[in-house]
Amino acid sequence: MKAMRIHRHGGPEEFRREEVELAPPGPGEVRIRHRAIAVNFSDVNLRRGGFYLGAAPAFPLILGNEAVGVLDGGERVAYVGSGRAFYENTGAYSEERNISARLLVRLPEDIQDRTAAALMLKGLTASMVIHRCYRPARGDAVLVHAAASGVGLLLVQWLKHLGATVIGTVGSREKAQAAHAAGCEHVVLYREMDFAAAVRQLVPGGVAAVLDGVGRDTFRRSLDVLRPFGTLVSYGNASGHPEPLDLLLLAKKGSLSVSRPAFSTHVAALEDLRRYSAELFDLVRRGVLKVEVARSYPLSEVARAHADLESRALAGAAVLIP
Repeated sequence: MKAMRIHRHGGPEEFRREEVELAPPGPGEVRIRHRAIAVNFSDVNLRRGGFYLGAAPAFPLILGNEAVGVLDGGERVAYVGSGRAFYENTGAYSEERNISARLLVRLPEDIQDRTAAALMLKGLTASMVIHRCYRPARGDAVLVHAAASGVGLLLVQWLKHLGATVIGTVGSREKAQAAHAAGCEHVVLYREMDFAAAVRQLVPGGVAAVLDGVGRDTFRRSLDVLRPFGTLVSYGNASGHPEPLDLLLLAKKGSLSVSRPAFSTHVAALEDLRRYSAELFDLVRRGVLKVEVARSYPLSEVARAHADLESRALAGAAVLIP
């Protein structure tokens, strides 16, 4: 089979299209033929050799942790992760792979391949934030960083559905349009203005929560826009890992709470994976969530997909097609 591999950490140019021999499935495994593969920022971090690594992986390495495909009998399935840490046992950037059967989620007929590939990790991340960390009361003002990202767009729609007033930060006017269309009442162009000052002008008393998938570039300033007893949910590290936090600072800034959930914990129980996946499919079916696939790329053009993701050029998700 063909796969995109890297032989060392580095930039997108490290990807090589190579022929790989795939061993027979092991105990409890099945072979899946990929039809749509998600590109996530965790893949970028692993390619760079960044903070997700506890130890260097074995090269050559096939990246990717999320895909949709078919089994030998023709059944359509999806998976997110491989049952270990999200930077371990990767392998989705390939035409086929072996995966534990217990990790698979059956796809309803009315959920298309590309939609599912763009939905699973990002939607379940949004699910984790809302179900585990912060669920808005009607009328709550909430700030969503990177509101035009794959996760951001889903969070904005979900929060709006629950009755929140949503403020989003974005990096371009094109992304501002996407954020507005998803349900943001206000959009802040963070490259043109201080987002904290802009949010405080919109909501002088502070927002109820900040949902932050950016990390280092936004984390500390986000504490300045929260109302007393507000919540900061840090669910991602696109700009790098935030600096250590002095807990006393949370008291000084208004008795704040900070949550740092792990995706793997959210779906560690098989019943949770299936229950929350079914909820996502239902929300899409009902039109509550509209999944934005910003661009599809041939698998061989994964380097371009990574470059576009790193440059913040995409409003929505990126999907690879084998």
